[in-house]
Amino acid sequence: MSDQTQRFLFDDFDVRGETATLAESYQHVLAKHAYPEPVAQLLGELLAAAALLVGTLKFEGLLSLQATSSGAVPLLMVECSSERHVRGIARYDAEQIEAGASLPQLMPEGALAITIDPARGQRYQGIVALDGIDLAACLSAYFATSEQLPTRFWLNADGRRACGLLLQQLPADRIHDAEERDANWEHLLTLADTLTAEELLGLDTETILHRLFHQEQVRLFEPLPIQFRCSCSRERSARALISLGQADAEQLVEEQGGRIAIDCQFCNHQYLFDAADVAQLFAGAGSQGPAATRH
Repeated sequence: MSDQTQRFLFDDFDVRGETATLAESYQHVLAKHAYPEPVAQLLGELLAAAALLVGTLKFEGLLSLQATSSGAVPLLMVECSSERHVRGIARYDAEQIEAGASLPQLMPEGALAITIDPARGQRYQGIVALDGIDLAACLSAYFATSEQLPTRFWLNADGRRACGLLLQQLPADRIHDAEERDANWEHLLTLADTLTAEELLGLDTETILHRLFHQEQVRLFEPLPIQFRCSCSRERSARALISLGQADAEQLVEEQGGRIAIDCQFCNHQYLFDAADVAQLFAGAGSQGPAATRH
């Protein structure tokens, strides 16, 4: 599989890990908009981060990462479901984008909201300051200073593939001595820090683990597939129209020349509603009408 996450576990330490590789799904996201290279790279890193974070959670629902700033990239947004369906989008000012621009240059005064929206249970949100050298450093710093389990990220994207590596310290089970736990954790981080962008983007998980941790006992689990899938639908668009109220929806049809076009910014699908569709919606007959859906 070209698009997958794969979990691994250190048998002698209380540490788990995961890799994420996105190729086809990443290309689906980039195909929807003509992103400049630095924006495509940043969006790819955020997609890989979302795929890795979903692997740390035991839930059914949706994880969203939304980054905002006052700079050339005011918005990045990625969603990854518990089924590992991903989608993403970026907003940018092309005139302000320079080749090779870094995260601090693209997103000054930035913040990243991590939102976990489970199908059942309470919604959770954490805020990450985008004040590090790159997205991986920002996420790693957040986990280091929050009440979450210590977690480190390595993220890279090159417009073709988006890949990531995660290490996470688990609650004490095999080793209970605090100093020994810290020493083992730092040992693994030091090894992982030798991983280059070329290796992360070009090698499979088994090869990466052998290069980094060949002296450790590592158990590798079966990979799980990732795919691009947008959650937009005609039904969701119809609910948005219903929320306007009948009078406003009818007025909108008239203002737009007899047909409302609702565009999905993630996948460029367009859902069309004419006067008959709107009347049908408010008559309680559902959203299936004569209007077409365009791509």
